Amino acid sequence: MLSDIQIGGDPLASPHLLPPARRHPATVAEFAGLAHAIAADRGSWAPLVRYDPVSRWYHRLRTGPGYEVWLLSWLPGQGTGAHDHGPSSGVLTVLEGGLTEHSGTARRVLGAGAQRVVAPGRAHEVVNDALVPAVSLHIYFPGLTEMPMHAGARGDAAVLSGVPVCRAATGTGRGSGGRAVGRA
Repeated sequence: MLSDIQIGGDPLASPHLLPPARRHPATVAEFAGLAHAIAADRGSWAPLVRYDPVSRWYHRLRTGPGYEVWLLSWLPGQGTGAHDHGPSSGVLTVLEGGLTEHSGTARRVLGAGAQRVVAPGRAHEVVNDALVPAVSLHIYFPGLTEMPMHAGARGDAAVLSGVPVCRAATGTGRGSGGRAVGRA
């Protein structure tokens, strides 16, 4: 019995037979790859980073069909509180420094280069427990529209409230009262 390659030849040897590469990511692995590519292009994000002594700073780097890419900075002690991302999945990549993720009873220390995938509705908390600032990249798909806060300090399941996400016209900023609204 002949194999497909023996019958039709090697499809990789004929690039015109391959499906076109996607312009935008569509799978979790492709979003993780996008995060790695952006992280490697330090010149595109490092000059944008700012630090806010009151709350986490954030800046929307880009959008695509159905997703958003955000850059965040964290001074020591800044954190998100326990929350989930509603119907959105997320990819968190630490670019500089370190962050700690709490989810239920699990605690993960994430150093520069570490990456986490967060499933829709999964409660977690992210905090900069280190003594130095941190910078992280977050990709949400679909784009983040809600961030329900949860009771307790470490991702307890009881939802306190649905916090709508602030869409600042400039793509940067803080929510009312000097607190960052909806990025983790």
